[in-house]
Amino acid sequence: MRSVTPLSAPRMMDLPQFQSNHKESLYWGTYRPNVYLGIRARTPLSLIAGLMWIGLKNGQYFLRHVCQDSDELSTFGWTAHNGRDYGRQVLVDHGLFLTTSFLKEKGESSGYGGDWAVRLDANSERSGLSDAQESTTHLFFYVADETGNQITMGSYEPSSRGPVLLASGSHEEIGDWELYLRSEAMQTGNLNLPDITEDSSNIMVYQVSIKTPAQIDIVFLSGSSSKSPVIEERISKLTVFILIKIDSRELSVGRAALSSLLGGVGYFYGQSKIALPKGFTQKNGDKYIPYWPAALYTAVPSRSFFPRGFLWDEGFHQLVIWRWDVHISMDIIGHWLDLLNSDGWIPREQILGAEALSKVPEEFVLQYPSNGNPPTLFLAIRDLASGIHAHQFSDEEAEKISSFLERAYIRLNSWFQWFNSTQSGKYEGTFYWHGRDNITTRELNPKTLTSGLDDYPRASHPNDEERHVDLRCWMLLAANCIRSIAEFLKMDGALEKDYYKISNQLSDFGTLNKLHLDDKIGAYFDYGNHTEKVRLRWFDVKDKDTMRREFLRETLQPPQLQLVPHVGYVSLFPFMMGTIPPESWVLEKQLDLISNTSILWTDYGLRSLSRKSSIYMKRNTEHDPPYWRGAIWINMNYMVLSALHHYAHEDGPYSGRAGELYDKLRSNLIRNIVQNYDETGFFWENYDQKNKGKGKGARSFTGWTSLIVLIMAESYPTLHR
Repeated sequence: MRSVTPLSAPRMMDLPQFQSNHKESLYWGTYRPNVYLGIRARTPLSLIAGLMWIGLKNGQYFLRHVCQDSDELSTFGWTAHNGRDYGRQVLVDHGLFLTTSFLKEKGESSGYGGDWAVRLDANSERSGLSDAQESTTHLFFYVADETGNQITMGSYEPSSRGPVLLASGSHEEIGDWELYLRSEAMQTGNLNLPDITEDSSNIMVYQVSIKTPAQIDIVFLSGSSSKSPVIEERISKLTVFILIKIDSRELSVGRAALSSLLGGVGYFYGQSKIALPKGFTQKNGDKYIPYWPAALYTAVPSRSFFPRGFLWDEGFHQLVIWRWDVHISMDIIGHWLDLLNSDGWIPREQILGAEALSKVPEEFVLQYPSNGNPPTLFLAIRDLASGIHAHQFSDEEAEKISSFLERAYIRLNSWFQWFNSTQSGKYEGTFYWHGRDNITTRELNPKTLTSGLDDYPRASHPNDEERHVDLRCWMLLAANCIRSIAEFLKMDGALEKDYYKISNQLSDFGTLNKLHLDDKIGAYFDYGNHTEKVRLRWFDVKDKDTMRREFLRETLQPPQLQLVPHVGYVSLFPFMMGTIPPESWVLEKQLDLISNTSILWTDYGLRSLSRKSSIYMKRNTEHDPPYWRGAIWINMNYMVLSALHHYAHEDGPYSGRAGELYDKLRSNLIRNIVQNYDETGFFWENYDQKNKGKGKGARSFTGWTSLIVLIMAESYPTLHR
């Protein structure tokens, strides 16, 4: 029960700064990232609206609604979005060009949350369409009330060229509301099919059949009455969309990256499913217990593949978002911190509500309260704290950030203590990611999903002697951050002293080197029970009276306790976190590893695993291709860039070389991501170091790949306390 009991501490979302005007200003938004265009309010039971259309692919008609790569859209994503009241998105579907624009405004006559409008611009590429589709495009716009309240169909006037009332209703939070259609096209009347019209229906779908090019506006008015004399005026104000042109190619891509991240922010409400200990079941047979009902306002990694909250991704998202709108960022981080349970644990993957659940395979739904995830939110929280020290914020912002950090302190402490007690190693000051499978016979190298670096090679035979260098660095970041907050806010003295001590222990360079450094090559490694002599091969396995072939792991040499000799992203964590003294010979070795084309360097970014590694680009199982075993990932490249930038500006013998590598790496990353975006219309999950930097994995990955906008702006996290 402790696993599903909220932490006994004041909630972040109850802070005054998240109430009144702030809360209302963010009430409506494009908060359904899993659909091509979805609008809802930040409330558990909302009015929701969305767009569907009929697309043509290979001569067949398909209904488009949920973002799916299998739809094979040439492009989709927000090219402009400010996270609050405006967004513009381009969708290209096999010759059909759709632009969806969103606009929100709070007027004197508006109800709670204000009014909003959607403009749909449709055009077609005639050469790509059949005669049938060229003549007519079918759009479907729907509105539904999750509270179950009745929606009333509007009175239709076919001859009217003014706004047409489509629907009306009432919602507890916003009062009476009305939905209007405004179009320059001839309106020919509506068709009611008696077999699908129900009394007291809480959803209505409107088909709008148009000949391209065409433009229609859907306008939602809150707190309204159709008898009001200002209805026409309110509709007119909402149907004026300002389009901004961009000149620079790189600037355009950077803006699309930022807009896609902001446009992918969603609001979710529901209950996580928490796995019971092995062997336990509920009386009804369930192997899980539900978390408390909770809301989550969060960015998402990918609208098509991962349209939900991921703890380890979100810290990287917030490095971008706080620089754009610090109030939205604190709201998002606050929602995450309110998910801490009484032990100080946060479920690493948030699957809240039916829409989020619909995109997740059943085997990934349950969350395990023994499993951690990198506390990357500390990256953004540290920036907020150090930004106050450096007077980066206005007085009003600084005051709100201070209140936020003061309220967050007890939650951050609980989160740290959860890691300190559950992910600790056998010896003081050592840590390892718990939960690796130590009896697997199918994995070449047992995965470490909890680290965020899924299949990155660790010790071949997991046991409690392991120590992971990346987790040690995350713990140092967290300790430094909490210590800094405590000093700044003059918090509890005893606790501040504890973090001062922990911070000093974890930052001790000699101890770090003793635990994780290979002196010969100057690289940092994990430590554990390991052998390089493992492989996957086919075995004939007898099952009762039949024989079958299985692809299983074979260990050719017994493992022994040692450093795990795989150079890659994990090896660079002490460098990425700025823990190496600028005058140390170890720093020179790090620069050697980074710049070596036989190890990590490519013309498109740093690969995740050395070409010399025995597990480089190796499959982990028969059905499990390499993931963090060579591909170029933007979040880690951004962290390496931030370290190079840091050391280039520190006094020391290697500052010049760090600056040269910084310029080259930054240029390579920008050029490759811009080129891929120009060629494909998408930002990608990772990039292929073996195939000229081509995007791979999930396309439309608008999460941490949006860090490219910070790389362009040369804006990096603080690497010192």
